[in-house]
Amino acid sequence: MNDRLPPIPQAAWTDAQRQAARDIVNGPRGALYGPFVPLLRSPELMGHAQRLGEYLRYRSAIGTRLSELAILVTAREWDQQVEWAIHAPVALQAGIAAEVVEAIAQRRRPPAMAPDEEAVYAFCIELQRHKRVSDSTYDKALALFGEPGVVDLMGVNGYYTFLAMLMNGAQTAAPASSAEPLPD
Repeated sequence: MNDRLPPIPQAAWTDAQRQAARDIVNGPRGALYGPFVPLLRSPELMGHAQRLGEYLRYRSAIGTRLSELAILVTAREWDQQVEWAIHAPVALQAGIAAEVVEAIAQRRRPPAMAPDEEAVYAFCIELQRHKRVSDSTYDKALALFGEPGVVDLMGVNGYYTFLAMLMNGAQTAAPASSAEPLPD
């Protein structure tokens, strides 16, 4: 696959691109990579996306561990190699068991998850595959996370779906990673 929107040489950046890139590099990400490479073509969109993603990834009401689980489910459902390469190692560091990560990669329901992980997994699978969430799944998530958590969980799904669509369309190359690429 040919990367349709590869990195732009810094010498060719506009002032708006330079500022948008600086905002990302100076934030918790520390570097311009992944979806921000194609997004650099639209610095205003990149800025908005970066701020939303920073909240959802680092400060969501469901916490980093569960956000990473939701990101993995979304990456798998969209066959998104870049997000998988970035987030599978992060999910492991955040406390998601290797068996859970491997099962998601294989499109299998993980055999053993904590109750909060079960709720996030079921919610994400239903939302991604059926474009809605059943009352029972919603109610379980609501009981565990409250309305702010449920809204943030939907936000993580939506944001990482947006990134997956962007990178799948741009054919963004996956970075080197300790994670195995997603199987076909």
